[in-house]
Amino acid sequence: MTVLVAATLTVAPSAAAEPEGLAVDFGATTGAFRGGATGTLYGFGDEGAPTQALINGAHITNSSQKPPFGTQHPSGDILKIEDGFFAKHGEELAIYIQDHYPDWPYHRGVRVGDVRTYDQTTGEYVEEPNGVWDYLEVVELMVEVVATQSDHPEEYLFIPFNEPDGIWYQNWPTMRDTFLTDWKAVHDKIQEVYARHGLAPARIGGPGDARWQPERSRDFLTFAKQHDVLPDVFIWHELGINNLSTYRTHFADYRALEQEVGVSPIHVNITEYGMLRDMGVPGQLIQWFSMFEDTKVDSQTAYWNYAGNFSDNSARPNGANGGWWMFKWYGDLAGSQTVKVTPPELNAVDSLQGIGAIDAANRRATVLYGGTDSDVQLDLRGLSHAVFGNTVDVEVREVTVTGAEGLAGTPRVVHAVDGARVTEGKLNLTVPTYDRYAAYQVVVTPAQDRAITADPVWSTSVEAEDTALTAARTYFQDPQAGGGWKFLASGSHDVGSFNQPTSKADWTVTVPRTGTYRFQVIGATPGSAGRHALFVDGAHRTTIQYTADLALNATSRWQYRGSTEVSVQLTAGTHVLSVRASQNGSQVLPNSDITLDKFVLTDITDGEPTTYPASTLRFYGGAGLSWDSGTRGFGGIAGSGQRADAYLTAMETGYYDVAVEYQTTGASDLRLSLGGRALPAVQVPNGGHRRTTVRAHLTEGINELELRSNRGVRVKSVTVTRAPAGDAAASTFEAEDLPLGGDAAVVSVDAASGSNASGGKYVGWVGMGSDNHIAIPRGDGFDAPGDYDLVVHYANAETAGRHDYNPQVVDRQAVVTEGAQATPVGSAFFRYTYSWTSFWQRTVPITLTTSTGDLRIGNPSAWAPDIDKVTIAPLVVGTPTTVRVG
Repeated sequence: MTVLVAATLTVAPSAAAEPEGLAVDFGATTGAFRGGATGTLYGFGDEGAPTQALINGAHITNSSQKPPFGTQHPSGDILKIEDGFFAKHGEELAIYIQDHYPDWPYHRGVRVGDVRTYDQTTGEYVEEPNGVWDYLEVVELMVEVVATQSDHPEEYLFIPFNEPDGIWYQNWPTMRDTFLTDWKAVHDKIQEVYARHGLAPARIGGPGDARWQPERSRDFLTFAKQHDVLPDVFIWHELGINNLSTYRTHFADYRALEQEVGVSPIHVNITEYGMLRDMGVPGQLIQWFSMFEDTKVDSQTAYWNYAGNFSDNSARPNGANGGWWMFKWYGDLAGSQTVKVTPPELNAVDSLQGIGAIDAANRRATVLYGGTDSDVQLDLRGLSHAVFGNTVDVEVREVTVTGAEGLAGTPRVVHAVDGARVTEGKLNLTVPTYDRYAAYQVVVTPAQDRAITADPVWSTSVEAEDTALTAARTYFQDPQAGGGWKFLASGSHDVGSFNQPTSKADWTVTVPRTGTYRFQVIGATPGSAGRHALFVDGAHRTTIQYTADLALNATSRWQYRGSTEVSVQLTAGTHVLSVRASQNGSQVLPNSDITLDKFVLTDITDGEPTTYPASTLRFYGGAGLSWDSGTRGFGGIAGSGQRADAYLTAMETGYYDVAVEYQTTGASDLRLSLGGRALPAVQVPNGGHRRTTVRAHLTEGINELELRSNRGVRVKSVTVTRAPAGDAAASTFEAEDLPLGGDAAVVSVDAASGSNASGGKYVGWVGMGSDNHIAIPRGDGFDAPGDYDLVVHYANAETAGRHDYNPQVVDRQAVVTEGAQATPVGSAFFRYTYSWTSFWQRTVPITLTTSTGDLRIGNPSAWAPDIDKVTIAPLVVGTPTTVRVG
């Protein structure tokens, strides 16, 4: 579609309600993009939880974790996760030193005294005083370990006190002097440790109050200035619904306080923000992001559930939910200048808010927005003729709520305009809105040398409450109920009480052609795996198998949502898809009392080709978009220091054709890496426009693709298409059918459990010694050295310790060896699955060095997860093909 307009462009009919306006002035820059709003508190579990693809794609720049060997949580030790954090985008890793203590609030909420004597060489202690405050000894121990064992000691931030206004120092009139004296003591001790190891002065953050505390902050700054112990980062928390309206005032008050006290501006990190209701919800997150980016602070999502999933902003072991894509979009703005955005109302709870940014070097303007049920009229101004010319291309992508554990595919282009005329730097764009919890990315570039179209893959959805319901009930999920201590539902409603043999939800839907469709159900399966029956036009078609979701308490039990996906063959025309609690109409299926939120139907007949144009890639080392004739909007990459990154979605694990379309001016090369592993390099003998296709194994969720060229290419796009024919190259084994070593044993699941264990059996008691393992004899398809994916279907519901409101989850590790060799060929930590009979999948990259040694899955020093089945797949099958285009 090509549309030429003078001032106003409407890409789709508006809803009956008046649109809300969002003005974005790209000519009024507000500073360099900070990118700190997607920090996380305890967002990292153990190494690989989250996976590196999730970490890098989310562009996490800051996080707070527990100290080395801290006992507050079973996972998240800062030294164990630092390599993954700093691999690409990590800038500052903070340590909550008080997390040395196992209980919450720390030390029973009472300031520790002098009752112990610590051995600073071993960390051991005896229960007797020594004239030194116990916590000061703990601080020295923790800082010493970081100073001597970390590879990045000068990129850490030490936070000595977490919420001191609620823990240890609650009563300010009586505890003021104690806190200030303690602050100086720990500040000086941290610097003393760094100095004795020849390190630059350590960075220290505080005071760390649970909310903005002007009186305490004034006293703190005044004392810290007088005694030369000012923090490098000023910290407080913004928790609660109303903080969306009060934060900017708090920040302004803080800056005014600095001036009053005579302190130069100190960088701010809001190390905890948001409520349960905000996590994983794009339209809520953008409201927080916009405030923090506007004030150029860092900030971290609060820890409400468990470590290792970015505070409910990633799904399953390697998947994106709607919140993750909001993180990713925000990170895509790196290198830009932010610009002035004027919402209908600036400091308003649950309202339309946005971020605007311009990347002049790449001639790319972006708006991120969300938070309204109304259509949005974008008033875009300042689109410089020197940068954008007379006409622009516009792509609008949408990301919706999928629940904390619900898979969200690559956001689709829902509206596209090819060649919109810009007059006096202005363009008006009206975009329909799906849901107040959805968010939108608008990318504006000069006219590109590619067609700008909406996503060609057919997909449609329906809210569960809008289907025809029998023996079920619609519930309103009020976003402001319970002070935000709840999880939100798409469309603010869901369907529950789905617990009768007659319970069903009927969706009448018309599909465009005969083929294969993916049917996705977003809902909450509390605490255990469950099942529904899918009927099509009154006939039973298949079983919908759900995995377990969080069921920690009454709040989460019916609201913590995930997704499940099944394939179904449909003929062109209208059908009734019926989700039922019973298959036979008289008995409910196991654990069928599942909350239903939303249904999504997608045509996957042609492998669901998904295109990532160059305008959406991340460029590094001088690579960037080209605007030369013939390659307008292509990504130029040349030399070993340049690269482009793409984050590819696989809705199921298997083989995909990864096709890169590009142009060269002469003989050149294309080098691809998938998850850090090099794919076969491609050489081209002369110039031209080409498409190179590699059939590669992708894992469910997010896959990181890096593109490089030593001699230079200009990339138009990357397109990923499911290639099920390639799956024949993979080998799958039921764990119970494989040779077992030591105490590893087959376990049968109860038929009434609703478990998704394949064949009703799995293998447990793996690990805690090398002898207790599963062996996979070498066979066709993996009988040669090389790179492979080992896909492990596993369960891990281990917890350790207790917490007032968090499940203390343990990430179990599986170690893979080849034959009797002691050196692993691969290993990975496996996230919590909520139930011992609910199985997810985790891919372990392995590199085999022999042709004959069997593969052994175990763990020499701890328990491995329980294992249902495994698949071994070569990373690449066949030889890459390159063809000329055009």
